[in-house]
Amino acid sequence: MEIEKLHHIAIICSDYRKSKHFYTEILGFEIGSEIYRTERKSYKLDLLLNGQYLIELFSFPNPSNRPTRPEATGLRHICFSVKDIGNAMEYLRSKNVVTEPIRIDEHTGRKFTFFSDPDDLPIEIYEI
Repeated sequence: MEIEKLHHIAIICSDYRKSKHFYTEILGFEIGSEIYRTERKSYKLDLLLNGQYLIELFSFPNPSNRPTRPEATGLRHICFSVKDIGNAMEYLRSKNVVTEPIRIDEHTGRKFTFFSDPDDLPIEIYEI
């Protein structure tokens, strides 16, 4: 098998409207498609970043909570690269998104930090 690239990341949210707002209005993802699946009582929202399909956002009735953060088995976090972490953090704070203090990657010397989506999914931004 030869993997070409990451196709998408699937996220199940507890409050569809809140998560849709967060990913589109705060993080700036574009909506590729949005459908409501009546039989599942579930929305499926395809989100694009710079024209690339990246996140598939789902809503389901009564999804279970994530057991711990971020050391639960499974997805630990998602990470986006930014050119200027200070500007990114300032923007997030202007949208009332709480960020952790800047950390330094001990192997690359690059700056990074974490914040959370509306369901407490850890999101990292990493300065390139």
